[in-house]
Amino acid sequence: MEDKLLRIGTTYLPVSNVDISSEWYVNKLGAILNYKDEDKAILNFANQSIFLVKAKENQSANFINTYGDECFSITFEVDGLNSLEAIHSEFKEKEIRVGVIEDRRHSGRNFVFYDLDGNKFDVWSELSPLYKEKFLS
Repeated sequence: MEDKLLRIGTTYLPVSNVDISSEWYVNKLGAILNYKDEDKAILNFANQSIFLVKAKENQSANFINTYGDECFSITFEVDGLNSLEAIHSEFKEKEIRVGVIEDRRHSGRNFVFYDLDGNKFDVWSELSPLYKEKFLS
């Protein structure tokens, strides 16, 4: 089969207030705001299109695994441990809720962070080899 899924084009995230959340993503994460109305905002960052969608109260993209742990649904990649440590420090300076840098017993290190609505995200220090080959060589 020659036709195949090539990439994830858009990710949808639930937010309680589109105006406040889109401003947070722009100011804290460097997102570019492409469109906004009362129900949604369309942002570009991390080579993705992110839709912030006004949702009912207490909604997030997180889920609970079989061990009862809250899980994230998105991992962002940075290029190496120095980059991970730098962005972790930057997020703390910007007063973004972040976890500690962890060794999860696989290559690289990770930390989690949260947006204003409690959407949990992961950051990993290992940039995909395919991404490096295609875009950084």
